[in-house]
Amino acid sequence: MRYGIPEYRLPRPVLDAEIARIAELGVRIVTDHVVQDLLVEQTEGRFDAVFVAIGAHLSKKVDIPARDAGKIVDAVSFLRGVASGERPVMGRRVAVYGGGNTAMDAARVARRLGASETVVVYRRTQEQMPAHIEEQTDAQSEGVTMNWLRTITSVDDTDLTVEIMELDDEGRPHGTGKFEKLAADTVILALGQEADTGFLKSISGLRFDDGVVQVDPATLMSDVPGLFAGGDAVPSERTVTVGVGHGKRAARNIDAYLEAAPLPPKTSKPVATFDSLNLWYFGDANRRSQPQLDPESRISAFEEVVGGLSADQAGFEAARCLSCGNCFECDGCLGSCPEDAIIKLGRGHRYRYDYARCTGCGTCAEQCPVNAIEMVPER
Repeated sequence: MRYGIPEYRLPRPVLDAEIARIAELGVRIVTDHVVQDLLVEQTEGRFDAVFVAIGAHLSKKVDIPARDAGKIVDAVSFLRGVASGERPVMGRRVAVYGGGNTAMDAARVARRLGASETVVVYRRTQEQMPAHIEEQTDAQSEGVTMNWLRTITSVDDTDLTVEIMELDDEGRPHGTGKFEKLAADTVILALGQEADTGFLKSISGLRFDDGVVQVDPATLMSDVPGLFAGGDAVPSERTVTVGVGHGKRAARNIDAYLEAAPLPPKTSKPVATFDSLNLWYFGDANRRSQPQLDPESRISAFEEVVGGLSADQAGFEAARCLSCGNCFECDGCLGSCPEDAIIKLGRGHRYRYDYARCTGCGTCAEQCPVNAIEMVPER
């Protein structure tokens, strides 16, 4: 998070506060320690379980002929260097080769470092681009231009050569033999990332597919008992949300593994659909937008693009929560029941139904704003 996500998307004080919360729980964090043999570390540390969450910090390579290899940098190293306080000299014109979120980050960071012309070169179409649409939109609003259906074939002193691509009937790009020149002082390669799982390859029984560890999707435990893995190190969508979610899921399953007890089964309530809600109950409420920097202000510094909420805004947004499918004790059912069949049990304890009095008229369910009450036929 610190070295792969630019500060304009994840302010460092926020990240520091989150890490501090974890440390305050009693978690011991050891840095600057290279693990060469995981099983030896586990034995010497007397650990009963291991969770591997090493991320994907290796840039995929591509062989591009270049007169000056120094003008070609990989996006991971570039972003890490900037996050560490470096301000590399890139020149006025920067080309980013790739179409993922990392490519968008590299292009937007280059603009903030002073590049007046930044272009993303991608071999497929915009519709095939793996970057999130909001990332593309934000990059373009900040002055990044997109060059679709192009692939870099060589890099010279002041420019690069790209081949124009076209899609076949199956949507795959193929070269046309037609070439163009693009001016570029620096080329940033953002062609994907890989997990550095080499130190795990010697562990007997551990399976890999395309360099990532194979685990049980439900428990995140590998074929080696006690060895769990998650995030970018396993087959998954490589986002912070998924990585954090894997950490929570693994923690629950590691606890169950250590206790030699199965996890309690999850109980899922029926989904409260939009049509089942009575939105009239909440009146009219217009959503207040979060503050955002205008594009010109964004590229002048690394300030957070989408700001947080003020105390008033946070309170307003929390009050808008419909609590879909969950009773929040609005007392609507209590007031609507003509037979006094609903008994309030006190704040936080909801209600009890006196079925001897209930006539099944359904007024409680009809007015419930969040579909917490459902009428079912008697058997």
